[in-house]
Amino acid sequence: MSGLTTDEILHLSRLANLTLSKKETTTLKDQLSDVINYFKELKKLRTDDVSPTSQTTGLEDVLREDQVDATRILTNDEVLSGTDKTHNGAFVVPQVIDKDL
Repeated sequence: MSGLTTDEILHLSRLANLTLSKKETTTLKDQLSDVINYFKELKKLRTDDVSPTSQTTGLEDVLREDQVDATRILTNDEVLSGTDKTHNGAFVVPQVIDKDL
């Protein structure tokens, strides 16, 4: 079966913004080639008569109604009392996302 080329591994590493050593490139080339070859083997399986399954245990989610406990609600002033950096009733925090990206 065919595997990935070194150029394909380097392309994938650039897409993932990873810097790989030559040893890591060789290791990933072998490992990812094995994964792709395994999927090629799985593709050969006949699944026409197999119905889709999303879960097999038969368990169901147990849900409850949301209930507000009025005794545990803080006012906006109480929430902001621990900081001196506020603006329009909200916390001021350092910018973490560059708008030019």
